Amino acid sequence: MSGLRDSLDLIRTVRPEAGTSVLEHEILAERASSLSAAERRVIKALQELNASQDRSFWLGEAQQAVWAYFVQRELIGFRKHHDVIRDLGIPPEVLNGLGAIPARPK
Repeated sequence: MSGLRDSLDLIRTVRPEAGTSVLEHEILAERASSLSAAERRVIKALQELNASQDRSFWLGEAQQAVWAYFVQRELIGFRKHHDVIRDLGIPPEVLNGLGAIPARPK
């Protein structure tokens, strides 16, 4: 019975909005972690593409990784990819396989 009472006391002392803030913080942390993992997959695939004799396999892997990374970025609100294309050195051959050539920023 003491455990239930302690839980109820804790619920009364915690503001509901504080609980939401904690949840929102956790969601943001998970988004950041997921985006970071997607970026690491792109980096690895691009390294393998540049180092491999089997370019056709790694080209497909890089295109899949970049596509997934772009989708992840867009899901969290990043609509423009020009900076990461430049920063990660994503080559045109990978981008061309995504079905669209990104427009140059104005």
